[in-house]
Order: sequence, then structure tokens, then C-alpha cells
Amino acid sequence: MLGAFFSAVAAVAHLGCIIFGGDWYRFFGAGEQMARMAESGESYPTIVTSVLVLLLLTWSAYGLSGAKLIIKLPLLRTALVLISSIYVLRGVLFFMLIPIFPENSITFWVVSSTICLSIGMLYSVGTYQSWSKLSVKYA
Repeated sequence: MLGAFFSAVAAVAHLGCIIFGGDWYRFFGAGEQMARMAESGESYPTIVTSVLVLLLLTWSAYGLSGAKLIIKLPLLRTALVLISSIYVLRGVLFFMLIPIFPENSITFWVVSSTICLSIGMLYSVGTYQSWSKLSVKYA
């Protein structure tokens, strides 16, 4: 449930970047290039950030489904393991992404990686605790 909550919070923060533009991209450490593209009205930041918003909302829904707060979603166990793994790997292996996105600040990498690792651990613990119940049908 907490993993789902924080995934939704992350989605809202990303949505804020789309709505409020360059200053938000800068504040969240996405890099000057993304901020400038957003300010100049280019579609790239909006497309990339929209994909992230949808992905994070989907992950939030799977977390809620795993917590039995909404209907059981398809491939629930598999999805929760993948979501947990992606978050944890993003948190731990961030140094491999730095060369791909050199304009992102080190503060961005440390803060976002810590957040990702924390959310990944929430999903991992929740998935582990609920594993036997995740295959049972529920409304």
C-alpha cells in the first residue's frame, strides 16, 4: 500500500513538471536541456514525462491490487516482482545511468535513487508478505 502511495506521489510530481514547465524540471533535477525544451514548447519533455506518469500510475494500481484495495489485476505476482525489481535496480545501479544522462545533477541521482530504492523495498516487502494470498481471487 505504501509503495502504491509513493508511486502515485511520484506520478503527480512528474505531472507537475508537465503542467508547470521548466522550473519544475530544474527543481527535480531533470537537467537544463529538458527544462529548456519544455520552456520552448517542444513535445519531447511532455511525451517522455507522460509515459513516466502512466507507468507510475500503473505501478500504483498494481500496488493497490496487491494490497487488495482494488480488483485483482492480471499477472499480479509477476507485475509486483518486476515493479519491485525495477525500482530496486534503479536505486542501486544509478551510476550506470549517469553517463547516459550527464546533464542530471548528482543531487538528482542521489535523491531519486534513494527514493527508488525505498519504494522498491516497500514493494518487495509487501509482495513477500502477501505472496500466498496474491493467487487467490478477490473482489
